[in-house]
Amino acid sequence: MAATELRGVMGPGPTAMAAPGGGGAGPPMVGGGGAGGRGDSGPGSGAVQSTVAAVSAGGPGPGAGGVAAAGPATAPPAGGSGGSGAGGSGSAREGWLFKWTNYIKGYQRRWFVLSNGLLSYYRSKAEMRHTCRGTINLATANITVEDSCNFIISNGGAQTYHLKASSEVERQRWVTALELAKAKAVKMLAESDESGDEESVSQTDKTELQNTLRTLSSKVEDLSTCNDLIAKHGTALQRSLSELESLRLPAESNEKIKQVNERATLFRITSNAMINACRDFLVLAQTHSKKWQKSLQYERDQRIRLEETLEQLAKQHNHLERAFRGATVLPANTPGSTGSGKDQCCSGKGDMSDEDDENEFFDAPEIITMPENLGHKRTGSNISGASSDISLDEQYKHQLEETKKEKRTRIPYKPNYSLNLWSIMKNCIGKELSKIPMPVNFNEPLSMLQRLTEDLEYHELLDRAAKCENSLEQLCYVAAFTVSSYSTTVFRTSKPFNPLLGETFELDRLEENGYRSLCEQVSHHPPAAAHHAESKNGWTLRQEIKITSKFRGKYLSIMPLGSIHCIFHATGRHYTWKKVTTTVHNIIVGKLWIDQSGEIDIVNHKTGDKCNLKFVPYSYFSRDVARKVTGEVTDPSGKVHFALLGTWDEKMDCFKVQPVIGENGGDARQRGHEAEESRVMLWKRNPLPKNAENMYYFSELALTLNAWEAGTAPTDSRLRPDQRLMENGRWDEANAEKQRLEEKQRLSRKKREAEAMKATEDGTPYDPYKALWFERKKDPVTKELTHIYRGGYWECKEKQDWSSCPDIF
Repeated sequence: MAATELRGVMGPGPTAMAAPGGGGAGPPMVGGGGAGGRGDSGPGSGAVQSTVAAVSAGGPGPGAGGVAAAGPATAPPAGGSGGSGAGGSGSAREGWLFKWTNYIKGYQRRWFVLSNGLLSYYRSKAEMRHTCRGTINLATANITVEDSCNFIISNGGAQTYHLKASSEVERQRWVTALELAKAKAVKMLAESDESGDEESVSQTDKTELQNTLRTLSSKVEDLSTCNDLIAKHGTALQRSLSELESLRLPAESNEKIKQVNERATLFRITSNAMINACRDFLVLAQTHSKKWQKSLQYERDQRIRLEETLEQLAKQHNHLERAFRGATVLPANTPGSTGSGKDQCCSGKGDMSDEDDENEFFDAPEIITMPENLGHKRTGSNISGASSDISLDEQYKHQLEETKKEKRTRIPYKPNYSLNLWSIMKNCIGKELSKIPMPVNFNEPLSMLQRLTEDLEYHELLDRAAKCENSLEQLCYVAAFTVSSYSTTVFRTSKPFNPLLGETFELDRLEENGYRSLCEQVSHHPPAAAHHAESKNGWTLRQEIKITSKFRGKYLSIMPLGSIHCIFHATGRHYTWKKVTTTVHNIIVGKLWIDQSGEIDIVNHKTGDKCNLKFVPYSYFSRDVARKVTGEVTDPSGKVHFALLGTWDEKMDCFKVQPVIGENGGDARQRGHEAEESRVMLWKRNPLPKNAENMYYFSELALTLNAWEAGTAPTDSRLRPDQRLMENGRWDEANAEKQRLEEKQRLSRKKREAEAMKATEDGTPYDPYKALWFERKKDPVTKELTHIYRGGYWECKEKQDWSSCPDIF
């Protein structure tokens, strides 16, 4: 019994205690070449991956695909596919295939190489030595056969290759080789996951580890003290029992004393075993504690050195920028200047539809200068036949000119204050941007509500859409309006003010442009703004946008959540869509620049028509046009009627897609020259005002948004004091006022929380915060809970009855 209990107490012993091991490494970086899509991408990251994969393969030999594809060893006929690669090339298969590029160029002949689980393509075999046009990783790709000669390779939407072989036999050879290469690539990916290096421990984990070590040391000291006490009291108990046993007592008492003595002996043996185990654990913990502390100190020193280096780089960069601005004057045609170069057309982008043009490499975003006489405004709804250069009627143009005279055309120039960005942002990595206290130095003198209202800058697109009888043509204009809302962001790298809870902004353009708009901040955390705009030209626009943002160190991601609704009164057509992700690059070092990426699906809930817009992310290695947007307008059956092409910062064109009878009697895509004949420009960006670079790159509409107007609500953004002080160049006072307003808002929030807690304790009902002009209800179309305009604002403005407005400023 004693032995059994002893084994139970001892357990597995100290040998069962394993030293802490490292976590497995994360998945390897797997990427494709450039933006991909249906158009040819430039020499993207796939070129780099192909090179690395070729080097890793160890020189000549079969590629990662492990496929010796059947086929003739000699060169194939024109348009055919090659056989397996030569031993020196290391490729599993290479040859000619036809790749779908776009509706303008159709299928183009390209040289494809399958090697090391990657499928890369080039314009010619000779181009393999210097330029890769795109690469797709087969480990994450799906291979689908369309018909006898066509097949599709896609990696989940980011890249899709529509390919055509010269014959069914050639197609089957390629598909077989691709499937085998994919299987081996998946296997290699799994093996690399298992054998990867240990993931680096984040700063939070290191802090937690240090606290754990400190606690462990304290507990081990307590355990050592307890061990000493057990040994001391055990010896005293043993001595007392021995003395008791030597006394003359009845036989029954002697038997009991003997049993107690045996149990005390067992307790002593167990205690000694535990003491030995604790001693071993203490030695092990101390050994590893020293290693951990040494590693932790090394990582801490590395972090400090990195911070000092980055801070020094930021200072040097700021110094160089100031020296450059003070020593040189940019010529008119230099990127970044918008002076006399304003009247010249930008020629840097070339023809978006011609992939054979030798377009320049874009290694940094440039400021695009625009012509003043755009000639893009027109009336009518017949997209397929109307000219894109018909201007507005003279009466409307005269009305616009009169309106412009009444609105302000400039604001005080932005002061040139230097600020060390890294000293503020280094402790904010990974945090929600709206919760970071930021000085006004990073802001522009507009609130988020005013930025939301800027979506209406090209409201005339919705006016034209309201006149369209054809729902597909109407959808083209709605898509152009969606893209146009991003054109104001191309140079706007400053952050708008976060609205206070209950803050509003109105824009009354009923007489000049036929619409009026109202925004209200309906939630503070997460920040959410509701927007309602209505036009007497036959449309209503409403949205509730929640902004989530993350600072990632090198860049800032801004993700708007929520649906945008556009309803046309005459037909009852109801469109919805969501916004794409905005990314601000070069946060620490370099010139700030903005990119938009993602997809937008615009749905007509009445007819079932859809438009898919793709915002192609910017790539340093791509020869494709920067800030490119492509789209397709389809009917409920999925048939494409219009193709959209353009850039989100300049213009959007549409092409009417006419079905062409294919070789096998089926429908094929339209030829390039036929699509070109039907090109119609839907939208073109207005030029920026003169000296816009000194006024935060505001557009003509943005310059008017913060102008004081009589009769607005006391919660209007125009009356916000810190924003007004910043616009006037008094930034120190603006920072102090901003802190006062934020503290006032925090006290109001704490008061509401205290009232809610008291109501919960008392069991009395408590009404949470409710927006003043918007009501939260389920949307009948999207079934989402959203804030919809309840009415009453314009009536209160007419009466000048603002008694229900809170005091937020």
